[in-house]
Amino acid sequence: MASEAFEEIADTFDFLDDWEERYRHVIELGRAMPPLEDAFRVPATKVDGCASQVWILPEIEGEGPGAVFRFRGDSDAMIVKGLIAVLHALYSGLTAAEVLEVDAGGELARLGLDEHLSSQRSNGLRAMVERIRSLAAAAAARG
Repeated sequence: MASEAFEEIADTFDFLDDWEERYRHVIELGRAMPPLEDAFRVPATKVDGCASQVWILPEIEGEGPGAVFRFRGDSDAMIVKGLIAVLHALYSGLTAAEVLEVDAGGELARLGLDEHLSSQRSNGLRAMVERIRSLAAAAAARG
């Protein structure tokens, strides 16, 4: 159930020959994301469980399961900002109910991230996915 934006990332990963090229691509995805303003880098948007500083700011339109889920995010580490960009491609624009149906582990495994990230980065990625799912669940429950 991956979005078109995520499918493009998966296609690019299939095209790239080695992990170093894929790693550089993830960093480039992060560089393309606009930075999060300092006013939003607050404890309420900070993701716990990440070795790096990570902030996710939800931008939800509507209420209930049909609410459209979008978010902005940022990190002080370029690879992590790239991982935020990958998650943005995976989730942004889905309804809250659809976010909860996404098999993030399965989709991210298609990229080989589970095999090539350090355990700290993998834990941080899981923490980001859990935060996104939590925000979507809260949006789906409203209304």
